[in-house]
Amino acid sequence: MAKLHFKYGAMNSGKSDSLIKTAYNYEERGLNIVVIKPRVDTKSTQSIVARGGHRREADILSDTATNFASSIQAFGDISCVLVDETQFLTEKQISELYLVAKSYDISVICYGLRTDFQTKLFPGSQRLIELADNIEKLPTMCTCGSQAEFNTRKINGNYTFKGAQVAIDGKESVEYDSLCGKCYMQRGGKI
Repeated sequence: MAKLHFKYGAMNSGKSDSLIKTAYNYEERGLNIVVIKPRVDTKSTQSIVARGGHRREADILSDTATNFASSIQAFGDISCVLVDETQFLTEKQISELYLVAKSYDISVICYGLRTDFQTKLFPGSQRLIELADNIEKLPTMCTCGSQAEFNTRKINGNYTFKGAQVAIDGKESVEYDSLCGKCYMQRGGKI
């Protein structure tokens, strides 16, 4: 029976690298996949770009109106659906991905952030935590060498803990960093 997987990590934990590697492994074995990327992630139009430079084209750019079941079925015989930046999906879309896994026997592997820069769950991530058959943390390191747990937002190089939940890095001097709990609080983050 196919499963819904959630692989989450802080910024710089290799989520996109892992997705690209998984896509390669499926295709190397002659298995068909579908790669989904939310349209709101405007960093690289239709490409999934890992920080190490690897790239992969998305088959589906989704928005809130995208119906995953019909979109995926249009590709024919699929073994796996890989989804990048799942934190940007709606709760309804996560439920649809669960139905794809269970109704069509297609494995669905979702990669994304669990929480935002204010330590709040993204709605898509919350629904994944509620439904996923498997949840796996992809670790990364804080600047101090400890394991990073929190995402931080910087604007013009300064940490900020106010603002909209979504602001894409690389746009308007926005960048992100991942920190351990101690460093997060030292830089002004509230728990």
